[in-house]
Amino acid sequence: MAQVLVIADDLTGSNATGALYARLGLRAVTVGALTQVERYADRVDVLVMNTASRHWSPDRAHAAVRAAAEAAGDAPLIVKRVDTTLRGNPGSELDAVVDVLAAREPAARIRTLAVPAFPDAGRSTVGGLHLVDGVPLTRTAVARDPFDPVRHSRVAAVLGAQSRRSTGELALDVVERGPDAVATALRASQAETVVCDATENAHLRTVAAAAARLAVEDRIRWVALDSGPFGAALAGELGLRPEGGAPARILAVVGSVTDRTRTQLARTETALGARWAELDPAAPDPGAALAELRAAVGEGATVLGVRVAPAPLTTAGSAPDPGAAARILHALAEIARRAVVELCPGGLYASGGDVATAVTSALGADGFAIETEVLPLAIAGHLVGGAHDGLLFATKGGLIGGPDAARDCLEHLRAACTRHTLGPTLSTT
Repeated sequence: MAQVLVIADDLTGSNATGALYARLGLRAVTVGALTQVERYADRVDVLVMNTASRHWSPDRAHAAVRAAAEAAGDAPLIVKRVDTTLRGNPGSELDAVVDVLAAREPAARIRTLAVPAFPDAGRSTVGGLHLVDGVPLTRTAVARDPFDPVRHSRVAAVLGAQSRRSTGELALDVVERGPDAVATALRASQAETVVCDATENAHLRTVAAAAARLAVEDRIRWVALDSGPFGAALAGELGLRPEGGAPARILAVVGSVTDRTRTQLARTETALGARWAELDPAAPDPGAALAELRAAVGEGATVLGVRVAPAPLTTAGSAPDPGAAARILHALAEIARRAVVELCPGGLYASGGDVATAVTSALGADGFAIETEVLPLAIAGHLVGGAHDGLLFATKGGLIGGPDAARDCLEHLRAACTRHTLGPTLSTT
């Protein structure tokens, strides 16, 4: 049974949203007919249904979405994917989803989180207003769209023009105070649909974490109305996993201590929940780092790694230790060797050429089979030869890429692990 049902209103949005779930290690398929919904609902983790209803009348769109929700069965999470600029029929299509759930689960507490922000695409919500690159919707080109002009910048007003559900708003300052504050605010709100401010990916995860807590503590059945990334964040926080087991564990080994690298690794913490053990450059201790990695695994982390702590400032005139770099490199390679054996990761990421070489050697591999370029100078494939032949592996230059470069490599590995575990691509038979 699909863990997530996403109902979208156009094909490009459907495919882009499916890709976000695939990056979580979930197998996603986009379909466009009710017969295909029935065919694939029991064969994938995420079923994305494209109703192609963006330019339809509200009543016709409601009927199409309702039919899709009824055909898909009882997925733990239903997401109504909307356009990043709120064109189309978001209110009537949301009502269709909630109508189906209310009929199927009459005793359930059904509420909607409307989080249309897509920070990576320049879409944010502040003070209840939806912005494109910082500009309110009604001052952008979508206000003059020939098919679906958007007449309101306030998300609640867009939904209220079509939806029968009551709407409230959750301000950015509450979101920035963290999951506890968001959970408290959601409990206090009587609105059936809560529009949440968000300007960055960390905000999406904060709201998702609070919602997941209330799903357990207050038995709330959440519906997500979003443009893609919030629904994926909520699926992760709800603990939805690939059919047949937990998501693959990814191990990372990073030697660079530049500000660029630290920024990249900070993004992996907020986007992926990555846990990092720090290696003391003055006295590198593989055993201590491994103990931190074991603890992270015990606490449920699936993306974990070791990085080098910033070196303390040296006093003027003191000579650098010529053997420090070699000791750090040896320690990182030893940690990788022991962690691969003990923690059995599905994929391994190494940042920095010297680190990648040392890790490959420590694992006894003959080399690296190249499969794809994740981004310039970031390559993914698998090890060849030795005891770990076939282990998925990605490498990236230490000074390469923007803030999300490490996140992109780790997400690529996680998705590749899922494909490797689940086997051949789905067929139509």
